Amino acid sequence: MSDDSRPSPSEPPSRGLAQWLSHFLDRLGLRNGATIREDITEALAQGSGQLADLSPQERAMLSNVLSLRERRIADVMVPRADIIAVQSEATLGELLALFRTAGHSRLPVYGETLDDPRGMVHIRDFLDFIAARAKPGRRGAQPGTAGPNLGAIDLSVTLASAKILRPVLYVPPSMPAVDLLVRMQATRTHIALVIDEYGGTDGLVSIEDLVEIVVGDIEDEHDLDTAPTIAVAGENRFTADARATLEDLKDATGIDLSETDVAEDVDTLGGLIVTLAGHVPARGELIQGPEGLAFEILDADPRRIKRLRIHRNVPTVSEAPATTDPG
Repeated sequence: MSDDSRPSPSEPPSRGLAQWLSHFLDRLGLRNGATIREDITEALAQGSGQLADLSPQERAMLSNVLSLRERRIADVMVPRADIIAVQSEATLGELLALFRTAGHSRLPVYGETLDDPRGMVHIRDFLDFIAARAKPGRRGAQPGTAGPNLGAIDLSVTLASAKILRPVLYVPPSMPAVDLLVRMQATRTHIALVIDEYGGTDGLVSIEDLVEIVVGDIEDEHDLDTAPTIAVAGENRFTADARATLEDLKDATGIDLSETDVAEDVDTLGGLIVTLAGHVPARGELIQGPEGLAFEILDADPRRIKRLRIHRNVPTVSEAPATTDPG
């Protein structure tokens, strides 16, 4: 028996999808002259009708799908300072060491700087290259060896000469996230470099970043081993990654800085501290903050703060107890 609701082969996919959604909403009793998006949004907000049968997880995912077109690449990309990449002239030995610590299966490849991208290297292509040169019978293999001979591999070969690079996508930060997701699916490319108006590399986005918009954080084996963004380090002391958000700070310390004037244009602790100090603090600097907080810089470079220690309930000068005159 044929299904009359199925679009014909000559019917455009978008038209078929719209027709299917229309029938779906008719069955739910949601069609009242408004758009499909408005109908579903209203039904989710009211929590009534047929959509009330959805679980909280399903409702959250459906809401995320509806908001997907409003998200831009700039909202989800990994900033330039946090990109883990490899130079095209790096040796295979250096690439092996980087793959071991990076925790990623794909790494961007660049020439002189990140503003000169050359493509990406996939760990499977790297392993195929290694395995092919370790096969028994290849030149340099020891006679009588039945298994792979890893000693026959020249790890001083450069990544560029190995010719195992794959292309990446180049996208602007203003591109809608849903458009990039569709493009990644069509091209079977899992990472894209975000290019600014001057042609420089602004950030990186993976297909996992886009999927997480809908389903939430996806943690793999490496993510599970990652230390908390803000961790207790003693009484009224915490260690933190500078990329921790002000919301993370609120959850860890109970202090909400999101409504303060200094936090208007910042999202992370690193941004907050640079704003307070007026410069990028060096390792060892202590920056006084609002609400009795002080930030001690544990690790930083000339461009950014990496790790810090948070001290809570640090009295300011005006709050310091007055000393009594013994005389």
